[in-house]
Formats: sequence, C-alpha cells, structure tokens
Amino acid sequence: MSPLLARDDHDLPSVFRPENMLREARRQKGLTVGSVAPICVLDPDGDVVHHVRHNRNARLCRHWACYHTQMWEWEEDGRRFGIVGCAVGASFAVLVAEQLFVSGCELLISIASAGQIADLGPPPYHIVIERAMRDEGTSHHYLPPSEFVAVDAGLLSIVGEALQGSHPKLYRGDSWTTDAPFRETAATIALRRQQGVLAVEMEAAALYAFGQACAKPVLCLAHVTNQLGCVHGDFEKGADNGAQSSLLLVQSIAHQWWRRQP
Repeated sequence: MSPLLARDDHDLPSVFRPENMLREARRQKGLTVGSVAPICVLDPDGDVVHHVRHNRNARLCRHWACYHTQMWEWEEDGRRFGIVGCAVGASFAVLVAEQLFVSGCELLISIASAGQIADLGPPPYHIVIERAMRDEGTSHHYLPPSEFVAVDAGLLSIVGEALQGSHPKLYRGDSWTTDAPFRETAATIALRRQQGVLAVEMEAAALYAFGQACAKPVLCLAHVTNQLGCVHGDFEKGADNGAQSSLLLVQSIAHQWWRRQP
C-alpha cells in the first residue's frame, strides 16, 4: 500500500509548524508582527490580483512573511481584503492557507480556473464547490482516505444566502481535484461525468481537508473557463479575464459572512 494511504496519524500534531516558519521569515526579512486582512483570497491564475492592483489601488501587505508569495491588500466598504496570486496546485494552496490562518485570516476563499466536465453551458461560469473528489495527495495528510471531502455546512449556508438569485451563471456541485492536469484521459473524464462531477481543478480537495482537519473556514469556487483545450478559442474568461465577476462573488460572500459574525 502507498505510504500516503497507510498513514494513521492524522490526529497528531505536526512538528513543523507554519507559525515557526513565519517567525524565521520575519526575522530574516526584518518584518514586524501584524495581522493580514480577515478575508483572504487565493487566485491561482493571478487575474484578480491584476484587477485589484489596477482598479482597487491594492498595495503590498507589509505583514505577510511568506517566503514564496506576495499578498496584496485593498478595502471594500471599509473592510480589508487580502489576495495571494499564482499558488497553483493542492500542496502550494495548503502551504499558503496554513500560513494565512496563523497570520490573522478568518475566512479563505479560493477561486480557481477549472475545466468543464458536465455540460452546463458554454464557459465561462462559476461553481460553488460543495464536495471535491480527492484525486490528489495533500488531502490525505490531513484526513483519512475517503472519496470526497465537503465544504463546511454552516459556511455553505452563508454562501447560499449571499448568492441566491444574484448571479445567473452560478452553479453548485462536485468537483474533481487532480494533481496531474495533463493526465485527464477520456476514460477518466467519462467516469467522472457519470459520478456527477461538474468540473476539474487542482486545489479544492486539499483546501477542504485542511479546513475540516484544522477547523478553519475555507470556501472553494471553480471558475469554469475551458473545455480542456479541446475546442479552438478555449480558455476565454470574458471581460477583464473574469476578474470582476469573481470579485463580485467574493464581495457578496464576505458581506453575508460579516453579517453572521457575533
């Protein structure tokens, strides 16, 4: 059996901790301790980062000590938001997520470009990922083996209230998280379609497993932008590379989440 599936120490603490790595990063970079924005966004493609830098006057966060990424911060209606771009794939996304939550993040929203599995219409459109199929490695370091991992039900309720009827090209359902996008064979795609999967992406299962294991609120949205490169003119995201429509979803969810806070 693979060591990945054989491990049984999911309830035991890790020796290597994100707060310790950030402590050393601050020391080496000469940074002061401070909190990042309470709502943070992961933007693997970087399009939303580009948008907020040029249209929301976003500035580099001076308290983000990550060795591998930059964080940009801006304000909407007096609330701070932070965003990290280009953290692609399950392991990178969770590496960043671990550091975000020990740096002051209170809610993490990931918006990742995804490939169409079920034909819900021509891309682009968004999917609220309710469950993610665990066809990657990172999630198995946080939770025992299972086929799917689901978003927190309470968070899903907030999302439902925030987005009901307000975004016509928005769906809810299951995704398939894979570490190997160039190994998406016709046979496996057909099987996933039979299993009711709507889209394929690279981060959600790992982020949901981290969120469940560590009791952190994480929401994953799939921005379905392509038909796996099988049609000419694929990977078109719409106006502003879809950044404005993605940002509107983040703002709606954030507004409802803040209303629910004590």
